[in-house]
Amino acid sequence: MRRHTVAPRAGWRARVEQVGLTYHTLDDGSPYWDESAYWEFSAAEIDRLEAATAEIQRLALAAGDVILQRDWLERMHIPLAAAERIRETWQSEPPALYGRLDLAYDGRQIKLLEYNADTPTCLVEAAVAQWYWLEDLFPEADQFNSLHEMLVAKWKDLAPYVSQPVYFGHDGGEEDAMTITYLRDTAQQAGLRTEALAMRQIGWEQAANQFVDLKRQPIRTIFMLYPWEWLLRDDFGAHALATMDSLSAKPIAGKVQWIEPIWKMLWSNKALLAILWELNPNHELLLPAYLDGPRNLRNYVRKPLFGREGAGVAVFLNWAEEGGTVRENPLDASAAPGKCVYQGLASMAQADGKTAVIGSWLIDGEPAGMGIRESDGLVTTNTSRFVPHLFR
Repeated sequence: MRRHTVAPRAGWRARVEQVGLTYHTLDDGSPYWDESAYWEFSAAEIDRLEAATAEIQRLALAAGDVILQRDWLERMHIPLAAAERIRETWQSEPPALYGRLDLAYDGRQIKLLEYNADTPTCLVEAAVAQWYWLEDLFPEADQFNSLHEMLVAKWKDLAPYVSQPVYFGHDGGEEDAMTITYLRDTAQQAGLRTEALAMRQIGWEQAANQFVDLKRQPIRTIFMLYPWEWLLRDDFGAHALATMDSLSAKPIAGKVQWIEPIWKMLWSNKALLAILWELNPNHELLLPAYLDGPRNLRNYVRKPLFGREGAGVAVFLNWAEEGGTVRENPLDASAAPGKCVYQGLASMAQADGKTAVIGSWLIDGEPAGMGIRESDGLVTTNTSRFVPHLFR
């Protein structure tokens, strides 16, 4: 595992814009998509990362069963109103699409940092932009990247189980919009009819007891890049629960299929990290993690259970010793006291003053590819740069 510097392609901005990466530059003018460097891996290292991804997915599936068997939803601060629908969808297995594990890998150890199971982004970068970068500069090399093909194949598999058109909704910025646009494209390549719709444009027709689009047509299947914990807090969150297609894997008249399904709340919640450690103590792919405090951890990270993009994350170094330091990002509304997980600090890949985190993607629960984000510090935030990779 090595970091190399390389000259960016001539006209790189136009090149990445052509494949949908329009948010390539940060507000301060510095690149978000950074092809002045890349990470090189061996084939054996890629095999290890792929195997680790599959093993963590196995652990998460087992943890989901235990969480529901032992009634741990309250422990995870999941709203009681969602409990029945989570249980039903966990059993009925309605359509689900993708997720991303964030992994620490220093060339020796692989450790799970968190599971982005509900609304993961960085997809256009990982699936498309870095593949074209590879073909332009290193066509003789390879890349851990089957994302596009696996997404199209998964939509084909889902075709008998969804209603058409499949709606695609978000309420975010440009990155979310382009992620939705790309996912729509993969669904269309699979032969599905699709429609784009902002979450705020979804209507509720009281007389018919149904969600409708701007043309007052009923919504039956929708992929949303919008966290479930947000949706449940919205004015129409109760209607989403009441009209949810939760008992069948196929469409039911008058019901709505939500992709991702609501059971993803079990994995997008960072309490999962503590539960995984409790169920699998000292597992080689896990970091010690607790919900009741740092216990005996000296170097650790405190994360809000529902935080995103590094918001509210604090890093504690040598905390048990005099002179210990804390590096903290501003808290967001989800980082309330008692709603945090305390996780041991991982050994990270570092080179040229950068710290790298590997985003390992899963499509339909299967390892599908990876992307790398680099930060100047220890916490990955919304300004951390995306850097391509290859292996030989």
